[in-house]
Amino acid sequence: MRFGPVPAADSAGAVAAHGVQARGQDGEGLVLRKGERVTPDQAASLARAGVGSVVVARLEPGDVGENDAARRLAEAMAGPGLWIERAFTGRANLFAATPGVLLVDVAAVDRVNAVDERLTLATLPAFRAVAEGEMVGTVKVVPFAVAGTVLDAAVAAAAVSPLRVSPYRPHRIGVVSTVLPGLKPSVVAKTLRVLDQRLAPTGSVVAATREVPHDAAALASALDGLAPDHDMLIVYGASAIADRRDVIPAAVERAGGTVEHLGMPVDPGNLLMLGRLGGRPVLGAPGCARSPKENGFDWVLQRLLADVPVTPADIRRLGVGGLLMEIVSRPQPRSGEAPADEPEAAP
Repeated sequence: MRFGPVPAADSAGAVAAHGVQARGQDGEGLVLRKGERVTPDQAASLARAGVGSVVVARLEPGDVGENDAARRLAEAMAGPGLWIERAFTGRANLFAATPGVLLVDVAAVDRVNAVDERLTLATLPAFRAVAEGEMVGTVKVVPFAVAGTVLDAAVAAAAVSPLRVSPYRPHRIGVVSTVLPGLKPSVVAKTLRVLDQRLAPTGSVVAATREVPHDAAALASALDGLAPDHDMLIVYGASAIADRRDVIPAAVERAGGTVEHLGMPVDPGNLLMLGRLGGRPVLGAPGCARSPKENGFDWVLQRLLADVPVTPADIRRLGVGGLLMEIVSRPQPRSGEAPADEPEAAP
């Protein structure tokens, strides 16, 4: 692609690199917009109006125009669950066709961006929960055209559709809340309301709830009873999990399940437990999951509801970006100071 100033009279057929405004001999305004292909009439009118030169881009054999290039690269990037908006000004945006979790081949995105500075691709973070119609990525071709060989290299670097949305699959969820003296019934009720709000975008529902004493035997019995008829089990403990031998992990194992991971490098959310019982996931919810604010529980729950596997290694990789906003109502803020409207915890 050739780029630079040319006499206005010779600009016909080229693409205007910058907007031009002038006053014609008849007194009417002349406007040439950036990115517009100059017509012979416009070129002649600009020359008669005294415009000496116009900065233009002129495609050469083998070049691909910005919109066609953006569309082609976006098509190479888009996998299932995505649609592409019509390219404009060298940009093609990708949108979620369904609610779910965005899956990104990070290495492929890096390869595409490393091909040439004139081709760029930006996406939302991997594993982001997205709504239908939400923009998840954008391809931008910086100049007005790129060589076909450069575009071919970028398409090849993308490999097999590195962006896709894993759609939510409706789950029937069984919830067990353990209780201790002093735990208000309103806390349990609010927790269930917050969970309903979390599940609403996913199509999943709380199909059954149980309240049992904060005791491993009682909890194990409740889990064993709920497991056959539900796709996932969630436990809200009256007391936070402090060890693998604590009530909730012990109950999962007592019911015949396994504890796959305890703890996560996301705050709030450190005290999450991931287990399995009868082939279905069991989540021991951290205390922050009673709040509607985003926390580590959301990240794991969303993946599971979209049938995205979550392994202990996946959880360990959540540390970068895992420091989330402080939840004012949490019993023990990071600063170690009790919230102003709550008494300081006894030692």
